[in-house]
Amino acid sequence: MSTEVGGAVEAPRAPALSPSRAVDFRRCALLYRFRAVDRLPETPSPGALRGTVVHAVLERLHALEPGARRPEAARALARGVLDELAPDERALLGEEPGVDELLARYFALEDPRTVVSEARELRIEAELEDGTPLRGHLDRLDTTPNGLTVVDYKSGRSPSLRAEGPMMFGVRFYALLLARSRGVVPTLRLLHLADTTSLTLRPRADELERFAGVLRAVWAAIRRAAPTGDFRPDPGPGCAFCAFKPLCPAWDGTPPAYPGWPGDTVTPLPRPRAGEPG
Repeated sequence: MSTEVGGAVEAPRAPALSPSRAVDFRRCALLYRFRAVDRLPETPSPGALRGTVVHAVLERLHALEPGARRPEAARALARGVLDELAPDERALLGEEPGVDELLARYFALEDPRTVVSEARELRIEAELEDGTPLRGHLDRLDTTPNGLTVVDYKSGRSPSLRAEGPMMFGVRFYALLLARSRGVVPTLRLLHLADTTSLTLRPRADELERFAGVLRAVWAAIRRAAPTGDFRPDPGPGCAFCAFKPLCPAWDGTPPAYPGWPGDTVTPLPRPRAGEPG
């Protein structure tokens, strides 16, 4: 079962697993709760906001006719996107937001006039066999002679070996979404703009099946915690950068009252016995 939606802005819906929310839960269950259930606001970092702007520019660039996708068009689109920012967001980026530099590096990675894309900013939803809901946004879905290719823009640098884990998690997630919704395993291209690096990956079907098992276990753990709000903190190095540290009991903070799982339709799953997968 799958649904694809493009363009429309909708009201918040029941939580599902996305690449970022699954990574949140694996890192810290309380972080997942704050973002997916409480939906607490966060002020983006300048780097994150810059990435959002670049994504918006590239989405609009690829909506143009192929011959119009030129650097000068991208720079004009960037000015429009920056003008649409709220005053506090524009101030966060500063006088030299660095967007034009990232766009120049994008054009060094590919010629957008040659790209045939089926969709931009495409939302795809799917379910695993046990009902685990998956949801993700694809930056771009290309049609190539070799099949479908998911293109993911990264405004930062390509990751070190130590930081490859979260990136590979997201890559496998996107591939699994396409495998479930289209019945094909796509090629994936990651365009790291900050250091002008392109990475192409071709996951295998058996690899995605094993990854589906990981996601089933993550969703089962979320369902066990959902009825009571038993999302526990997991202190670690990432706490130093967490926006919710003042609310975390691991740091003498007090979380807001648990608002309940959206819809209150979740039935607790039994906790696994010793020796069983969680």
